[in-house]
Amino acid sequence: MSETQTQELLSRLAKIEGHIRAISQMVETGRSCPEVLLQIAAVRSALNKVAKMLLKEYAQQNLVDAAQGGNLEEEIAHLRSALDSVI
Repeated sequence: MSETQTQELLSRLAKIEGHIRAISQMVETGRSCPEVLLQIAAVRSALNKVAKMLLKEYAQQNLVDAAQGGNLEEEIAHLRSALDSVI
């Protein structure tokens, strides 16, 4: 993964971390359930975007290398496992 991609992922994760802290504060201050659930949905969406970015990068890097190295089936199994954990 390039330095730019790593920084983008870290930036997104920092925003998600801040968003989660804000949700905790919402719960502490007694905000309504629909408001909290909306923010939880936003965090889920942001995490899904990070997961997609990681999976895309993994597929681009590892599958090409695996195809050239002759261990494509093994890498496909790893990718399937990763997808199962996300979906």
